[in-house]
Amino acid sequence: MGMHAKNAMKPLPIIAPDALDAHSDPELVQLAAGGNDLAFAQIMRRHNRLLFRTARSILKSDDDTQDALQEAYLHAWRALPDFRADAKLSTWLVRIVVNEALGRLRRKGAQVMPLHAAVPTEEEGDTAEASMPANPDEQPESTAMRAQVRRQIEARIDTLPDAFRTVFMLRGVQEMSVEEAAAALGIPEATVRSRFFRARSLLREGLSRDIDMAIADAFSFAGERCDRVVEGVLAMMARERESSRP
Repeated sequence: MGMHAKNAMKPLPIIAPDALDAHSDPELVQLAAGGNDLAFAQIMRRHNRLLFRTARSILKSDDDTQDALQEAYLHAWRALPDFRADAKLSTWLVRIVVNEALGRLRRKGAQVMPLHAAVPTEEEGDTAEASMPANPDEQPESTAMRAQVRRQIEARIDTLPDAFRTVFMLRGVQEMSVEEAAAALGIPEATVRSRFFRARSLLREGLSRDIDMAIADAFSFAGERCDRVVEGVLAMMARERESSRP
């Protein structure tokens, strides 16, 4: 009888799901290795976004990533007795999901470059550049993306102080010369230069914050998708336990 079959016969510790929030990763591993599926579910919820983003960076497909994530969790569940208490759980899980994602690519016949491989520099050749689309504008998503970026920039321009906004509109958007903008607004050329410089700095700061926030939210994995993966893994665990019973 396998380890997990034995665990299935033990009564699960009576722990409310909310109470598991305060448990550390090593504590959750200990509970999950002892057969507590609620503890393993908490492990999945705690690390779902990290592992989804990791696998997504390799597979570039949400559906393939979710499948890989479930398989990776199943591998991790089976290997819980081998987890060393002095290791960091997130690092251990990332290695598992990376191996699963790369394995999927290999099984599809894709040429997989090891993550530790050196990336060619410009001096070493244009291999890296050749792997990128020759013209990003040819991508079907580019029009919608440009429209979204344009709306974001327009919204940021609207937030500029009045004096800066008008100068920026003439110089940055309409591409008037300093002399033309100064003449149109009836202000010194030096004022046009200083206000345009300040307006551009404010825009860059604002857009940089927007980008930082957007990056932090990129490929988020929560809510229904998170629940679906957790439920799917728990169901696979239950089937594996059932099949291993004598």
